[in-house]
Amino acid sequence: MMEERFSFEFVEKQIRKKTFGVLSTIDKKGRPHSTGVLYGVSPPESSFALYVIVGEDYVKTKNVRRNPNVSLVVTFPHYWVRFAPAAYVRFRGTAEILPLDDPDGQWAFQQQRILRMAERTELSEDEAAVFIKINSEPTIFCYGLGLSLMEFRRTHTEAGYRVKIPENRR
Repeated sequence: MMEERFSFEFVEKQIRKKTFGVLSTIDKKGRPHSTGVLYGVSPPESSFALYVIVGEDYVKTKNVRRNPNVSLVVTFPHYWVRFAPAAYVRFRGTAEILPLDDPDGQWAFQQQRILRMAERTELSEDEAAVFIKINSEPTIFCYGLGLSLMEFRRTHTEAGYRVKIPENRR
């Protein structure tokens, strides 16, 4: 795996364009529990974090309360060339449960239409909602993001790289 092939700023820009990822938590038996989620990214002037809005009684919320270790994978499929493997970015870190009035979480969910809609319709009126804030470890793992199809084809075994979150964003 190559180090620092692309900058954190490049990776952050790419994940801000997306809203869907797969969140993995640890269940009460110690097994992974993965589920698709909509996510938002913290304001650029804040510490880097990812936000997910969920019901207070959802399985993923209960899992985070028991064990805050999580992983979030954001994929970047090739829409025109279906046989090419998708690029991805993987965040590993710890999560915390925050109230729905958290300012950074609210900001993150106001940045794209699909997230604004999700914030309004995610839960029925009798359910309480919370944010899961994912604080990433300093190292982000990437595969294929930013590579052309030709470069990816030529070097697919070397398409993985790491990016460090700058100190001022941790």
